[in-house]
Amino acid sequence: MDLGLAGKRAIVTGGTKGIGRRIVDLLVAEGCNVGFCARDPKQVDQTLAEFSSAKVSVIGRAVDVTNDDGLRSWIKEAATELGGVDILIPNASALVSTANIDDWRLGMEVDILGTVRAVEATLPYLETSDAGSIVAISSTAAVNTSGGVRAYSGLKAALISYMSGLSTNLAGKGIRANTVSPGAIFFEGGVWDKRKREAPDAYAAAVARNPMGRLGTPEEVAAAVVFLASPAAGYISGTNIIVDGAATTRVQY
Repeated sequence: MDLGLAGKRAIVTGGTKGIGRRIVDLLVAEGCNVGFCARDPKQVDQTLAEFSSAKVSVIGRAVDVTNDDGLRSWIKEAATELGGVDILIPNASALVSTANIDDWRLGMEVDILGTVRAVEATLPYLETSDAGSIVAISSTAAVNTSGGVRAYSGLKAALISYMSGLSTNLAGKGIRANTVSPGAIFFEGGVWDKRKREAPDAYAAAVARNPMGRLGTPEEVAAAVVFLASPAAGYISGTNIIVDGAATTRVQY
């Protein structure tokens, strides 16, 4: 299937590791010009070096999405260098793990306001695109009670609601807004890699609970994200795609 991404221009936050990096990889493979950011300058430089021979434009910058002026300024610069923006994928997350007030504050700044800032800065460019699309990264923690109380769950639920609201309000401008919610995803250096090393029983239990008998991969999430972002999904807006190997215990409709 031709996703229609050749020549399109995308911005990805949190694009150097895990799911974000695989999203960048797949966009580039589909012929999309990509601007990405992340907090760590070394990881940004390393990622740029790995795309040095790409046949499309790949630009990156060390940016903290909690820095309002910094993020908005970078998006403006990236849009200028790319010649516009067709796709925004706000992926940066604080991955907060508790329900204490500090985690709520941090998660709000990164996951929620970081996304809002990116959307607001990108909208003028999306409005002039013939394929404007926003895909936010939520989590199955937002739709499936896991037993604990975490700020992360509430924050990710808010993202789904935010994208749903954008979808109806931006549809008339030709801009789509969707969400992808990954389940337990394993990659080196990620949350589940750490859990496998530090809490092997909990890791084994998570694998056993999954009907497919395994955890997911960043590539599997990226495939859903890139499809939703692409013109091939041109009549899909306001949806939340679950990518979790059927682990979510609810009827999805």
